[in-house]
Amino acid sequence: MKKGDKNLVVGLDVGTSKVAALVGEVGEDGRVDLIGYGAHPTRGGLRRGMVVDIDSTANAICRAVEAADLMSNCQINSVWVGIAGAHISSQDSQGVTGVQGSEITRDDVRRVIESARAIAVPDGQRILHAVPQEYSIDGQDGIREPVGMSGVRLEAKVHIVTGAVSAMQNISKCVDRCGLGVEGIVLAPLAASHAVLNEDEKALGVCVVDIGSGTSDLAIYVDGALRHTHVLPIAGDQITNDIAVGLKTPTRYAESIKINHGSLIFQDDKEADIAIEVPSVNDRPPRRMSREILLRIVRPRVEEILQYVRDEIRRVGFEEQINAGIVLTGGTAKLPGLIEIAEEIFHMPVRLGTAQGVGGITSVVSDPANATGIGLILHGVQSMQSRLEPPRETSGGVQMVLQRIKRWFTDHI
Repeated sequence: MKKGDKNLVVGLDVGTSKVAALVGEVGEDGRVDLIGYGAHPTRGGLRRGMVVDIDSTANAICRAVEAADLMSNCQINSVWVGIAGAHISSQDSQGVTGVQGSEITRDDVRRVIESARAIAVPDGQRILHAVPQEYSIDGQDGIREPVGMSGVRLEAKVHIVTGAVSAMQNISKCVDRCGLGVEGIVLAPLAASHAVLNEDEKALGVCVVDIGSGTSDLAIYVDGALRHTHVLPIAGDQITNDIAVGLKTPTRYAESIKINHGSLIFQDDKEADIAIEVPSVNDRPPRRMSREILLRIVRPRVEEILQYVRDEIRRVGFEEQINAGIVLTGGTAKLPGLIEIAEEIFHMPVRLGTAQGVGGITSVVSDPANATGIGLILHGVQSMQSRLEPPRETSGGVQMVLQRIKRWFTDHI
């Protein structure tokens, strides 16, 4: 999209509890500034990351996009959409191709990745991503960027992510009902990784865990490459449900109590004894309970979620290779005390993940709940750059790439 002199990319994070639309402006130097934001509750339109009510979800998308339109002073016509859910699965694959010329070109790289994509996919599933891990040229392993190197046989190790065709179609239908085009559908933890991780962490080995409302999404990087992705169907909604049952209060109030009073650790007994007001069902008067009671409800479920994540890391055999630790992001990651509890469970460093290298609306950029949406913008920018990047021998440098990006935006008004 383009508005005046603004080159814009829009990320649409379709989450279980809310839809968020984020507008990023790409500057002349390639820097991204967030200039628009809108959010709206899904009101039951999604369950555990999957659309269960198209009308409700489409309405939430339209409202979120309208708000982002207004803030950014532009008309949004296409978006990059995030997806998660239990239907997501992943595996590694290998491809091989012969090099056609004296040097490896981008066409050779595309062919070898297409070769790796030639795997049996279950009925009803579709390949969502094929992410290169490393290349091999004539038996020489561990090559990151093969373009320009000499060789006759190119091999690639690739991480394949698949998802349910119906899930992708349903999200696309909701977006289409708002009169928007879908630039691409991106796995949510992959998008979040773009926003919160740096290259040093990926090289050392890191696991990003995006704990939202409906799902907890994992992405593991080792030696600079994506090695494993996984979606767990347990997250913040389970915590809210526990509060609703434990305190005998409607779910909408339980969510508010979780956000405003939820904590996993207290500094002293006085903090634990602070009373909170708990609304009752129907016309019964509200009750007052200590925060200590709330902690006893919330902490076991949080520990369970983190233990599931730990068990998945162990199952795939990467526990000893995650030297940079765990990065927690997503709305649930804001629970006070979560980092300390996570360090006890994982026995490795843990930090809160917020978007890096993005300017603009500080309150939105610094919120872990928006990591996926911002990551979708960054993924979109990166995707366009890779599509428009000229061959090395004819490249005019960064300015030529930026000029081509500008032409792409102009063509897609």
